[in-house]
Amino acid sequence: MAKISRDNDVVELTAQPIFEYGQKVKSLKVVRNDGTYAGKDIGDVLVRKGDIGYVTSIGTFLQQFYIYGTEFFETGNRVGMRGKELEATTDAIPSAVTEATTAEAETEAANISGVAE
Repeated sequence: MAKISRDNDVVELTAQPIFEYGQKVKSLKVVRNDGTYAGKDIGDVLVRKGDIGYVTSIGTFLQQFYIYGTEFFETGNRVGMRGKELEATTDAIPSAVTEATTAEAETEAANISGVAE
């Protein structure tokens, strides 16, 4: 059995989780089945470095670490990963879209409050 690295000096649970539910993330590591993933052989690659997924759950491990249940849609695998194994991603949104959305929000807020600009 593999030795579990506890990183004794690190207690992530004293702070808020790094990622939020539904947040888009990228894997920084290759993850292979250690025998705990049903339906796959031991050693099968579950997640490749650079795969994009979404955080679907946030749990804890060893009363020390956050574990982010991450759904990788390309492979259909849902894998628990540590924060240091993931990176937040941001998609470039065209400025025309953000400006239009901001203008719509301001108009809606003015309509609700009854104040016109």
